[in-house]
Amino acid sequence: MLQFQLQTYSARSIGEILISARLVITLVATLSMETAVALAEQPATGVWQRDTGTARVKIAPCDEKYCGTIVWVRDADSPTKVGMRVFWDMEPERDNVWSGKAFNPENRQTYEGTLTVTGDKMVTTGCILGKLICSSAYWRRVR
Repeated sequence: MLQFQLQTYSARSIGEILISARLVITLVATLSMETAVALAEQPATGVWQRDTGTARVKIAPCDEKYCGTIVWVRDADSPTKVGMRVFWDMEPERDNVWSGKAFNPENRQTYEGTLTVTGDKMVTTGCILGKLICSSAYWRRVR
């Protein structure tokens, strides 16, 4: 024969249990969100140098997304200038990939752009015509 043991709790005990459970759930949810954001955001941030050695771009948060601004150029006479924003509205698309807008100073065109980061290497890709025609640039993390 099965026997059940009933425990009685006061309204105060039940309230304390519910408050404790809510606090634990809130804490776990907050930490999970912060960890996910940190993992998605961290790899792209920093200063990156083109494989050609002609320019450096700093990827950093701007508003709630990411932007890339030129911080150094080898040739002062090139169309690429320090302070020029070349990536904006970049947001996580999937692990280590951000998508947004990319600007090419050489032809003064704006493209649908992606940043793909693998360790200390980054590939930026700009596309037109629904990603039918794309061009990529390769970068190495400096800092």
